[in-house]
Amino acid sequence: MKIGKDIDQLDDRAKHLLRTLIARFITDGTPVGSRTLSRDSGLDLSPATIRNIMADLEEGGYVMSPHTSAGRVPTIRGYRFFVDTIVQLSPPRSEDFRHLERELARSGADPQALALSASNLLSAVTHL
Repeated sequence: MKIGKDIDQLDDRAKHLLRTLIARFITDGTPVGSRTLSRDSGLDLSPATIRNIMADLEEGGYVMSPHTSAGRVPTIRGYRFFVDTIVQLSPPRSEDFRHLERELARSGADPQALALSASNLLSAVTHL
């Protein structure tokens, strides 16, 4: 038996609000209310509309309310959605490949220099 709505059944607004809620909860560690989401999401939605969307997300098992009027907190299912969608990959451009090849070629045959160069390039490309 399947509980709630699959994330595929939710519209883009609901997904955006869920991402915003989780990011805010990670930052503050407190339940996130509709007024905060209205202000932080960048969407032009009233707090009442946001509450309706939050009710759908709660029904789907993505958020929960610790008690009445407390705002919402993410559930494990909500965190899973967040983790699965936080990194959006795009294929590298051909000029990026050429840049990587040039930089790696500079390292020559020295394995340590090659490893250091590859590590620095990977860090620069991923911003990590």
